[in-house]
Amino acid sequence: MKIALPIVLSNATVPILGAVDVGVVGQLGEAAPIGAVAMGAIILSTIYWIFGFLRMGTVGMVGQAEGAGDSAEVSALLTRALLIAGAGGVLLIVLQPLLFLGAFALSPATPEVEDLARDYLYIRIWSAPFAIAVFALTGWLVAMEKTSGVFWVQLVMNGINVGLDFLFVLGFGWGVEGVAIATVIAEFTGACLGLYLCRAAFTNPAWREWPRIFARARLVKMMLVNVDILIRSALLMVIFSSFVFLGAGFGDVTLAANEVLIQFMYITAYAMDGFAFAAETLIARAYGRGQPARVRRSAIVTSTGAAVLCVSMSLFFALFGPWLIDVMAKAPDVQAEARVYLWWMVAAPLVGCAAWMLDGIFIGATRGRDMRNMMLLSFVIYWAAIFVLLPVLGNHGLWMALLVSFIARGITLGAKYPALERAAKAGN
Repeated sequence: MKIALPIVLSNATVPILGAVDVGVVGQLGEAAPIGAVAMGAIILSTIYWIFGFLRMGTVGMVGQAEGAGDSAEVSALLTRALLIAGAGGVLLIVLQPLLFLGAFALSPATPEVEDLARDYLYIRIWSAPFAIAVFALTGWLVAMEKTSGVFWVQLVMNGINVGLDFLFVLGFGWGVEGVAIATVIAEFTGACLGLYLCRAAFTNPAWREWPRIFARARLVKMMLVNVDILIRSALLMVIFSSFVFLGAGFGDVTLAANEVLIQFMYITAYAMDGFAFAAETLIARAYGRGQPARVRRSAIVTSTGAAVLCVSMSLFFALFGPWLIDVMAKAPDVQAEARVYLWWMVAAPLVGCAAWMLDGIFIGATRGRDMRNMMLLSFVIYWAAIFVLLPVLGNHGLWMALLVSFIARGITLGAKYPALERAAKAGN
């Protein structure tokens, strides 16, 4: 709980920020700004979360290095991750015209929504190096069990973002552009604070020992783990991106309603990730020490906490979902549409719990290949469900297919768990 609680609190602020973004533009009383923020945010989230391997891979590798007593590698790993973050962010800025052209080519949204989303994206992209660096810094802090630092990074970053949302959008009348500017300022601030909180890594001279940092064997190991996680993350983000884009095909009102409801799922997933992050660092250290019994205890204890939280969130949405919808969207047609699909969100925490927790368990064990392969299988199952359900059930079929993908991930990763324990006993 010492590890998990700060993450539960800090991660809960992330989707709350998304809900505030939607809620602030929702006060304008139109569906198009909500859809534009939804589309712009999902495009950048898709691009940025491809670099999510920096957080996940860093947790596993740093945790295992710490468990094995290799303090020099603990520092060197942070430098490697930050170098990747900086290079990746600059590359995204250079390639932004091509990236956004491709994203809009896949989008069936109306011209009004697309124009507003483009304004949002061309501002937000400038914080790419800082947004990606936060992944690496967060991973290092989690691996070192400094999760209170993660809490402060998220609290400060998201607090600034929320405050500036209200100032820029409702105060200055900057609309969608105001939401984007607020996020740029917040992500820069969050990266700076994260660097300060990771300052212990820079007390070991290994953080700038370039022969160690660029050692071939260490780079190859990091590359193999991170490439597998990158593929897994890319497939997962395609699922969520397709959910938004396919929902846009049902019109601006349905797109806005889906975006309002998906914020409920993000609140659950990010809050529950506190237990998944705890599993990551505890299992990584157990792996580094070669203790399979500790791996099993960590998996059971953290998963139990996550299950209690998911049941609680499901009950909360069932009781207070209609009220939350009314708070987030003022357009009556969006409110009515969101209520039609609310019960899918009541079910989502229950069916997604196993998938979310097993992700954390496998990240801590750096079992990237298993994560990649099981995600690929779940990806195929999701598209098969889309093909069968969407023509028959419309937007209900879209929601059902998303939940089917959660179930598939939980079952397939669960089938691989015994091999994970055996690998810990064998010393990886």
